Amino acid sequence: FVMLMVLTSCSEYQKLLKSNDYDLKYQKAMENYEKGDNMRASTLFGELIGIYRGTERSETAHFIYAQCLYNMRDYLMADHYFRMFVQNYPTSERAEDAQFMAAYCNYKMSPNPRLDQTYTYNALDGFQLFINLYPNSERASEATVLMDELRNKLVFKAYLNAKLYYHLGTYMGNNYQSAVIAARNTLDEFPDTKYREELSFLILDAKFIQAVNSIEERMEERLRDTIDEYYSFVNEFPQSQYLRRANRIFEETNALIR
Repeated sequence: FVMLMVLTSCSEYQKLLKSNDYDLKYQKAMENYEKGDNMRASTLFGELIGIYRGTERSETAHFIYAQCLYNMRDYLMADHYFRMFVQNYPTSERAEDAQFMAAYCNYKMSPNPRLDQTYTYNALDGFQLFINLYPNSERASEATVLMDELRNKLVFKAYLNAKLYYHLGTYMGNNYQSAVIAARNTLDEFPDTKYREELSFLILDAKFIQAVNSIEERMEERLRDTIDEYYSFVNEFPQSQYLRRANRIFEETNALIR
């Protein structure tokens, strides 16, 4: 009986696809969407967007088609159709939701920090645009929270890059200096990051190792620079988890200067 019902349903759906009764297709597309059958709904709405072009039904079909794609986790295509919706229907009541969802699709595609972060930047740009366009929206605060999460991901990636330079040491060049530059740039771009303490200590540690391994002409200058970095670090993080290691760096640096 179940097999018979499935076969009957499939047969009816195939007939519907071939039909020129677009009002019936629209009705069935809505029914499928409301039942959670995003695959069938998207197939029907995808066709109806062009058929009803310039009408209210086209607007509805376009938005729900994008929503179906999102529900099926086809975030790349969903992003495209949500953005196209905003372009085609800028005054629509759904434009606000479409603008948010376009950014949210990129948020969903944002990978772990070790991979390319193009979608992360796209999501940040999208959420910022949403906030600019709809500052009083109920979802503006949600967009802000998501942007903070994405920024932390970018900071963590930068932190990993700085640590990579640090661990490379003197392999094929002075990677300690590269670690300092990478960490410093991250702190300049994201001053309120939760990784600020780790990055600040990495700068201190990298400067110390670089100074110890310097040629004689540069050593004293770099040791004094390390002392300055130590004072900056302990002033900002007097209770740091790295305080013991920082104090040891300070003592060893002072010993070398004397």
